[in-house]
Amino acid sequence: MTMRRCFVCAADMVAPSTRHLIYPDGRRRLFPLACASCGVLLEGGADASRCRAHLAEALAAQVFVSDPDATYGLDLYTLRSAATGLGRGVRPLDAEGRAALRHPHDGHAARAALYTLDASEGRPVSLGLLCRQSELDAVLTSLPAQVGWTDDIAILLDSDVTPPGAVSVAGFPAGAVRVTARPLEGNFAAQRNALQALARHAWMLQLDADETLDPATGRLLPALAALAGADAVRSIGLPRFNRVDGVLSDVYPDVQYRLNRNDVRYAGRVHERPQLAGGWPESFISLHGGIEHRLSRAHVAGRSRRYEALDPGRGRPEEEDALLRPYRD
Repeated sequence: MTMRRCFVCAADMVAPSTRHLIYPDGRRRLFPLACASCGVLLEGGADASRCRAHLAEALAAQVFVSDPDATYGLDLYTLRSAATGLGRGVRPLDAEGRAALRHPHDGHAARAALYTLDASEGRPVSLGLLCRQSELDAVLTSLPAQVGWTDDIAILLDSDVTPPGAVSVAGFPAGAVRVTARPLEGNFAAQRNALQALARHAWMLQLDADETLDPATGRLLPALAALAGADAVRSIGLPRFNRVDGVLSDVYPDVQYRLNRNDVRYAGRVHERPQLAGGWPESFISLHGGIEHRLSRAHVAGRSRRYEALDPGRGRPEEEDALLRPYRD
């Protein structure tokens, strides 16, 4: 029986494939299945738990070498994401490896040095939050939990234009937390772009008022920014856990590309995404943690219709049923 969800990223996107991998000994191996999200390759009948255990053991080493007899396969691009799930980073061993990261799924089996992601060796990351005036107090109350990984927070309200002003939040230095406002006017990309422009650091993570991030997940963001910078990556996606009235939705991992270089800009009035000059190879998915998203059933029922009215053809009305369906493997 084919696994429904990918054993690496949990996406329900395992599909037929014609991709292959070439191993260091010259062996060329075709794989009949691949995950359309993270890119891992699979043999028919591959067992998720066995694949997961085999990969975890390989990722504990100092150097990763693809096993030509495993029931799965990865190129270096996919390995980079898989390694983050265990708090590990990858470094190419040679020029061929560096080229493989710039040209994902080039057909070469992964080989790379491995290291533990260390927040102390990372790059500073700003935190940006979008909210309404009525949500501001709750957002401010939540901020002290993030003091361990950021010292720059920008909050953008959906309201009449107001210049930035500093607010005092326990644990943060004076001036670290700023609040400003501009009207959303039905354009989510424009609002995110305005928030991006407020970042004082080279990288910014964006969250909405109904989203939260575990501080442990946040603490590795600087290390991820450093990993991305070494590989000319400009955008990092995080899985999002959609919980409808507390129940995890089947729409998972629902990757959100929210950790971006501060000069990256979004496009799309709804379901906005970063625009990358080099396309998706300038991004990757991190699996070290995720964004928690709280939704009510009533909100889900009207969400897609509101989005469709804002941007006809892009509201994803079909997503409503999926969001209301409980998660299943």
